[in-house]
Amino acid sequence: MSKTGAIRLFLRSCSGGVQAASRQYSTTPRCSQVEAAAVGQKEELRPKTALLMLNMGGPRNLDEVHDFLLELFKDRDIIQLPFQSRMGPWIAKRRTPSIQQKYDEIGGGSPIFKWTDLQGKLMCERLDKLCPDTAPHKHYVGFRYAHPLTEATLEQIEEEGAENCVAFSQYPQYSCSTTGSSMNAIHKFYANRPTETKLKWSVIDRWCTNPFLVKCFAENIKTELEKFPAEKRKDVFILFSAHSLPLRQVNRGDPYAAEVGGTVQLVMQELGFSNPYRLVWQSKVGPLPWLSPATDDTIKGLVQRGRKNMILVPIAFTSDHIETLHELDIEYAQDVGNEVGAEHILRCAAPNDHPLFIDALVDVASKHLLGSQRCSEQFLHNCPLCVNKSCFASKKWFRHATQTF
Repeated sequence: MSKTGAIRLFLRSCSGGVQAASRQYSTTPRCSQVEAAAVGQKEELRPKTALLMLNMGGPRNLDEVHDFLLELFKDRDIIQLPFQSRMGPWIAKRRTPSIQQKYDEIGGGSPIFKWTDLQGKLMCERLDKLCPDTAPHKHYVGFRYAHPLTEATLEQIEEEGAENCVAFSQYPQYSCSTTGSSMNAIHKFYANRPTETKLKWSVIDRWCTNPFLVKCFAENIKTELEKFPAEKRKDVFILFSAHSLPLRQVNRGDPYAAEVGGTVQLVMQELGFSNPYRLVWQSKVGPLPWLSPATDDTIKGLVQRGRKNMILVPIAFTSDHIETLHELDIEYAQDVGNEVGAEHILRCAAPNDHPLFIDALVDVASKHLLGSQRCSEQFLHNCPLCVNKSCFASKKWFRHATQTF
C-alpha cells in the first residue's frame, strides 16, 4: 500500500471510530491535524530543485558486469561498431569474464556510486543554505550504463515533483562521448514519453577550470610528492592520465582534449610548475588511432631515459573506479612499473570526498543556481564536423527545455 493510501485509510477509520461518540467529542480537530501533518510531510519531502549527477557509472557487484558492458557496447555515442545491435551484445558477453576478474581484484565492484552519492549529499546540504530560493535541493544519481540508469532516475524525479532540474555533468571536461551521451539519453527519454515534462531544465555541461577543482588536484599531488625522498622530489615526473578518445572524434571538433589540457595547465600553475609533466592517455579500445601518447608507453619511455620516479594523476576522473583502481594502480604502476624497472610509481587520489572537491561542486552549482544562464551556448552548438543525428536532436530539445533562445 502506498503512503497516500495508508493515510486515507487511517483518516476513514479515524472518522468512523469517533462518529458514535460525536455527542461527546468533535472529530474535526484531530483528523484535520493528521491530514495537515501528512500534507506537511509530503511538502517537506518534495524537492524544489533536483540536481541530476550524470556519469558513466560502474557495476556495484560482479553480477552487474554483463549488463554494464551490454549498455556500454550498445551506445553509438561512445563506440561505433558495424552491426552494433548484434556485435555489441556479443562483445559484452565475450568480455564479461575478464572484466569480472578485474572488478574482483579491486573488491568485487565499482565504488563510483558510493562516491557520487556521498558527493551529492554533501553538496546539497550546503546548497540549501547558500541558495534558499531554490531549496530544498536533492541530488539524484543518473548513470549511463549502470544502475541507477539515467532513464530510471528521470522517472523518479518526475514522480517526486521537483520544480527545477539541473543536468549536472560529473565529467569536468566535455566530450560528446561522455557528457554528450548522457544528455542524448535525457532527450531520448522525453522524446519517447507521451507527456511533456513540467520541469524547468538547466544544464551544467563543463567546469574544467574551476579553481577549487584545480586546488584539489594540486593538493593531492603535493601529498604524493611528500612520499618521495627530498633529494628526488623535484625530479619526480607527473603524468596526467585521462581516458583517451578516437582521433576521428577529435578531428570532428570534440573539445575534450583541449579542455583536459586546460585543467592540466592550471594545476601545474597552482604547483608553481615544480616538476616535469606530461598529459597522457589511457583506456584505448580497438585498432583505430586514438589520442596519444599512451600512459603505459610513456612510463616505459621515461624509465628507458632514466626517469624512474613518477606520479599518475587521474585528471579527468572525479571518483575512483576501475580506471584508477585497476588500470592505473595495478596494470600501470605495478605491472608495467615492475616490468621496466621503475623505482616508485605512485598514484594521486581521485577527488572523491576531498573537502576542496566538495567546494568545487558547491561553487559550480551555486553560481549556476544564482545566475541567469540556464544553458551555455557552447553546449548548444554541435561540433563543426558532427555527423551524429542524435546530437542535433538533443541540442534542439535542450534549447527548448532551457528556454535558451
